Amino acid sequence: MTAPLPAATLGCGSAPVLRERGQREVFCGLTGIIWLHRKIQDAFFLVVGSRTCAHLLQSAAGVMVFAEPRFGTAIIEERDLAGMADCNEELDRVVDRLLTRRPDIKLLFLVGSCPSEVIKLDLSRAAARLSVKHAGVTKILNYSGSGIETTFTEGEDACLAALVPDLPADASAEPSLMIVGALPDVVEDQFARLFADLGIARVHSLPARRAGAMPPVGPNTRFLLAQPFLGETARALEDRGAVRLDALFPFGAEGTTNWLHAAAQAFGVDEMHFRRTIAPGRERAKRGLEHSRERLAGKSIFFLPDSQLEIPLARFLANELGMVPVEVGTPYLHRRHLAQELALLPADTTISEGQDVDRQLDRVRAAKPDLTVCGLGLANPLESEGLTTKWAIELVFSPIHGFDQAGDLAELFARPLRRRDLLRV
Repeated sequence: MTAPLPAATLGCGSAPVLRERGQREVFCGLTGIIWLHRKIQDAFFLVVGSRTCAHLLQSAAGVMVFAEPRFGTAIIEERDLAGMADCNEELDRVVDRLLTRRPDIKLLFLVGSCPSEVIKLDLSRAAARLSVKHAGVTKILNYSGSGIETTFTEGEDACLAALVPDLPADASAEPSLMIVGALPDVVEDQFARLFADLGIARVHSLPARRAGAMPPVGPNTRFLLAQPFLGETARALEDRGAVRLDALFPFGAEGTTNWLHAAAQAFGVDEMHFRRTIAPGRERAKRGLEHSRERLAGKSIFFLPDSQLEIPLARFLANELGMVPVEVGTPYLHRRHLAQELALLPADTTISEGQDVDRQLDRVRAAKPDLTVCGLGLANPLESEGLTTKWAIELVFSPIHGFDQAGDLAELFARPLRRRDLLRV
């Protein structure tokens, strides 16, 4: 295994955090539907919102007019906002029509938005009412994807947290492992094979690919978070008796090794067997990183807050590729879940929580980093000023977890620098 960096160069675990509150630049939680509707194959996400919500989803997903995606929008019209129509009656009619047309829907999410929250439409009560009406056919749950005081990856957190109370109780005395977070199927399958090779028999994923296959949970459940933005989901699972396994997040060779090792230790896997099992994947990951290391080593990077992936990604880039994180901003800092990640960041890294766009942009301009990771709305203006940027949202949509994706993850950061060098006159 790679030797750790000297202790003197590491450690942001107890460093002061720069907390900022001001103008934010981030997508709302509705964006999570774009990957969740592909993951749960017999679910449907019905946003109760405005035409703006519908346009956001349509443009983000790139869905053709004649396609039948597993999401839609129940439009709140002016009559609804003015109190001239009964929104609950309107919603019931939309849901009845949807389920008549799409009998294949086994799980329906009523997703709140800014407009539905402004008019105080109680979607939890609506979901309970409609669940009784459609009992035995479709389970109906609700969560909020509103952009009021949230960031876009919290949409997935709210969705999974809504699933947890309805998960079946695990009555088995045999311990089970739950992987928590929506991963691409290919990545989920890779992890499932690794856990099987390690000898961990009962492994489930949340969310499952079908509504009827959601995992059981109970006191013998141990779970690994695959994403750092699942704070509410983790709390809900712990309320059901499950125990979180503390680990780095599975980005790069080191992060993936540590993540798998946490499970191996919890399930009593022999250490030599663990090392033999993961060795081929770990070596593939390290070879995959070599292609980008020369381009990234020594380059400075600045993360503007966006997805909550920033701290684990900064740890990966600093420790495995030699990049220099100048500032790592994150919308929300969950210290307990990120304790190991923070401990491995260079000690002189500035950690910021929240956002005040103008102040952060001033620091970006002053630092002149080699690469700035930011949202779509900030990338082009910064590029026009001569700064090289990386779209943060691409890191959420791309397969980046695990050994076999480590090289692709590094390439996502190397590509903008390569493009800059090609365009330089």
